[in-house]
Amino acid sequence: MKLKFAFILLFAITTIKVSAQDPIFTEYYLVPETTNPGFTGFQNTWHAGLLHRRQWPDGNRRLDTDYAFVNNMVTDKAAIGMTVMNHHEEFTNYNYLQLNGVYSYYIALNSNWGVTPGIEVGYGRKNYNFGNLLLEDQIDINTGEVNRPSIDPGVLNYSNKIDFMDVSAGVVLNSEKAWVALAVKHLTRPDIAFTENGNVPLDMLLNINGGYYFELDDAPASFLPEDCRVLVTGNYMRQSQYNRLDLGAAFEVGFFTIGALAATNPERKSRGGHFLTSINPVVNFSLGEFSFGYSYDISTSKLGRTQGVHELSLVWASGHTCATCDNYKVKLKKGGVNGYERN
Repeated sequence: MKLKFAFILLFAITTIKVSAQDPIFTEYYLVPETTNPGFTGFQNTWHAGLLHRRQWPDGNRRLDTDYAFVNNMVTDKAAIGMTVMNHHEEFTNYNYLQLNGVYSYYIALNSNWGVTPGIEVGYGRKNYNFGNLLLEDQIDINTGEVNRPSIDPGVLNYSNKIDFMDVSAGVVLNSEKAWVALAVKHLTRPDIAFTENGNVPLDMLLNINGGYYFELDDAPASFLPEDCRVLVTGNYMRQSQYNRLDLGAAFEVGFFTIGALAATNPERKSRGGHFLTSINPVVNFSLGEFSFGYSYDISTSKLGRTQGVHELSLVWASGHTCATCDNYKVKLKKGGVNGYERN
């Protein structure tokens, strides 16, 4: 009995440590604000959206992550925005909420390329109800009933919530057909220890992603409709010992986009780890100024019957009707500040 409840406590504390890893989204190329503050204002108009991700929806293993953003240009070069993320784990009742303000500034390098640095500053809160733990001293060994609160010092020393300030920064280099973006999150490494005198810095997250659009308008294949393009993209993330590389492509024709990503674990530091962890088909279509997306992560690991990962997105961009192409493109034209402006 003692071993059983010691294991429960160990599992809970271990889960808290693992939860320091940031939630990530499969549809990062549809909502680039999730990866880098430098993407704020890239639509050069009001841009807002919602993302909902449900991982392992089978019962108590469920993890839900919600993300919302809004941004717009405030000058010819500067943009501001706001992001909100909430992550909840069903089994442990762990919750992570973060609210950020974002600022970016566009710099034209020449007629083809521009660079946009961005900074994200915000407030975070991590909650965990340690009162939900069932420990040995709460159980009457004669009747088996739970009839008293625990006085275990290993639990009493823990706080149920952590509040912290956080800073992230990034930069995006792009032309009309290509982009490379680099971001580092949690630059201040805030203390996320649940104990009063603890010291558990939140690990910094490195994110590098990029892509290239292949225009198919001049392709020799006559069966292709007009206004077709293919996006090839990659997204690398590293946080402490965790690393992930997503590689994929998307085919866009008019208002409809279909693609797939392969999620990989390049370093495979755990024994028996898989290089290919999931295959993730993604579909997206536009209706006027709105864009709707759905992805499903098909696990290729040995985790068992997890029912996969579902992700839904809804994005609004005032005056835009393209599903993916304008998410990363800054169209440069003469006539703006220093000879160029966003369009």
